Amino acid sequence: MHVCVRLFGSLREAVGEKELRITLAEGATVDDLTELLHREHPPVGEMRSRLRTAVNQDLVPGTEVLRDGDEVAYLPPVSGGSAGRPRCWLSEETLDVGEVVAQVSGDDCGGLVTFLGAVRDHSRGQSIRHLEYESYPEMAEREMQRIADDAAERWPGTRVAIAHRAGHLEIGDLAVVIAAAAPHRAEAFEACRYAIDTLKECVPIWKKEVATDGEYWVDDRP
Repeated sequence: MHVCVRLFGSLREAVGEKELRITLAEGATVDDLTELLHREHPPVGEMRSRLRTAVNQDLVPGTEVLRDGDEVAYLPPVSGGSAGRPRCWLSEETLDVGEVVAQVSGDDCGGLVTFLGAVRDHSRGQSIRHLEYESYPEMAEREMQRIADDAAERWPGTRVAIAHRAGHLEIGDLAVVIAAAAPHRAEAFEACRYAIDTLKECVPIWKKEVATDGEYWVDDRP
């Protein structure tokens, strides 16, 4: 059987490929695939303890049995509108705060909180020139929507919208915009904080900092 392997961020750079077509025996598991990749591409083994694996955009354990045509993604640690548009999306264009706010505002909500994350000119003691964001877009947007749905369950009556940049960002550019609306301000604040904290922990978006002394993926440095 054949599977498509997708690589991202620092792992993609270390291997030198973004997609691999791999032939496996019937009944092979994710662990079997990882062992094969480790032999052919040592960086996979070197980073193995830090990787998560998704099959067809769902996170799975190493014991997951693969099937012909599966898409397997190896995920390094993540960095910390208009009508009909989803409330959570990725964009390579400048983020519009008003567009994100419009997704959640309404007469039923008295509290509206926004979080804006911008590119700063220094990080980890280094002067930053610009950032590069890479994502697993299909899964990233689904995970962001899951965060918004979770917030609505935790704080009934709350609506959350999230927009995140991808690609090249200059100093001062907005990397992420989150808007949370709720009947009362306390729930709006809580939902907004929950959204940004959870996004940085689990959404497959990776950040490369290009500094005056070189460039590095954020997950490569403590």
